Amino acid sequence: MTEFISTCSMPLAIVFLIAGFFFLVKGADVFVEGSSSIAKRFHVPAIIIGLTIVAMGTSLPETAVSVVAAIQHKNTLAISNVVGSNIFNMMVVIGFCAIMTPVAVQKSTLKRDFPYSVFAALLLLVLGGVGMKLGRFDSAVFLVFFAVFIGTMIRMALKAGKEGGHLQSEEIEAAETQKVMSMPKSLLFLVVGVAGIVIGGDVVVDSASNIALKIGMSQTLVGLTIVSIGTSLPELVTSVVAARKNEVDMALGNAIGSNIFNILFVLGLAGVISPMPFLMENIIDIMILIVLSLLIWGFAWTKEKISRKEGIVMLVLYVVYVIYICMR
Repeated sequence: MTEFISTCSMPLAIVFLIAGFFFLVKGADVFVEGSSSIAKRFHVPAIIIGLTIVAMGTSLPETAVSVVAAIQHKNTLAISNVVGSNIFNMMVVIGFCAIMTPVAVQKSTLKRDFPYSVFAALLLLVLGGVGMKLGRFDSAVFLVFFAVFIGTMIRMALKAGKEGGHLQSEEIEAAETQKVMSMPKSLLFLVVGVAGIVIGGDVVVDSASNIALKIGMSQTLVGLTIVSIGTSLPELVTSVVAARKNEVDMALGNAIGSNIFNILFVLGLAGVISPMPFLMENIIDIMILIVLSLLIWGFAWTKEKISRKEGIVMLVLYVVYVIYICMR
């Protein structure tokens, strides 16, 4: 099947790419539903389910694509998928929401999530830049910092609960409303979800590589554009729906949290499985991600919200970035 997808015609490769994205997204949804139900049956608190399993769900497409790419030694696709997804989340998802309605920024996002996001990108730049390779030890360091981040989130959520407060999070709310299914049904959802993610990731990588080969695009460019946008579409759709309901209070925090997850967990896991060589293009893109992150952080500090004008600037900057990577 892999060989067929990698050598089929362009129209068929595009069909496979769309089908792969569908399997990724639906597989992630089913996996989260099944695993959350099992966790609830074992009386795991909704806070922990929300900040681990549910939060992981939005980044499972990126995880599957990057891990499959690393296994197939298509390392530039793995790295560019994560960096491209992070830039898309920052500039398009949040920018689009800000245009629809100004995005309020929580203090925890300003003081904890933004600095940690920039730190994660800087860590990727340093560890990847030294020796132009992300080795297994470097990747293990990412996973350690990811565990620290998740541990901090859970500790803060539990502390807020004890003090009678409430740590706002869409993931926690989703976990609280998650239905508990029978164990056989939960296990079926878990297996079907994993199968969908694995198949979807495999199909996306093979079809994207085929498209890149046929139209003369590099794997880096395909990862930064087609693949990263496809794996980030669920976040965009969810955020747009929330914006239409005027419920975007947590949109920025969720996007930044997803970016932290993508670098520390997705690349950490992919790198432990298969070390990833870096290209100079990867270094430049990570530097652009850091600069854009600092810019949006600055926008967020002004009146603790991102205005419509700033949202327009973000979308324009993303278009400029896409033009740049297509021309280089």
